[in-house]
Amino acid sequence: MNLKGIKFFITLFALFVALAHLIWPNITIDAITVTLLIVAVLPWLSSLFKSIEFPGGLKVEYQDLERIEDRARKTGLLSEERSKTSEDYTFQTVASADPNLAMAGLRIELENRLVKLAESRQLKVSRRGLNALLSDLNRRELLNGAERALLSDLSGLLNSAVHGAIVAPSAAEWALDIGPRILKALDERTTSTEIRYKGIT
Repeated sequence: MNLKGIKFFITLFALFVALAHLIWPNITIDAITVTLLIVAVLPWLSSLFKSIEFPGGLKVEYQDLERIEDRARKTGLLSEERSKTSEDYTFQTVASADPNLAMAGLRIELENRLVKLAESRQLKVSRRGLNALLSDLNRRELLNGAERALLSDLSGLLNSAVHGAIVAPSAAEWALDIGPRILKALDERTTSTEIRYKGIT
């Protein structure tokens, strides 16, 4: 069955169920009927929308990561120096073939950099997870509040990709360009003898 046939079948099925639901005595238009009618028309609206997500659906969009980039720039956690090669990190080599794997790789690299930052200041690293590590780094003033928040949000987006969220192609491209600049900024923070904050603490 081709894509158009599948859409047609979904529409007919949803309309049939909605009609059956309505013909029973004492049944009026309710949330169930409305939901079924929405399901009936969604296949025909797909060309009008970039994406349609049901409650609980996961999707990593470029706009989400773009906001992270803007916040990283404002806090100074975005290196101005871009990579000299296009494949400095393993995740960059797989981005085109498997965007989710690329996001998982960036997530691993991010955590590695934060662990190195903690260890460079003799901060004991626990196994409580990345958010606990970010809180510890914030308490020791190795990250300010704005930096901790944006790295936590970035980690959340990357985690959703790891757990099967749909990764838009533009989001994968972002991982190739901006991800390494955030990692480099953390490297610079690790090797620096003085912490200089930019932005809101």
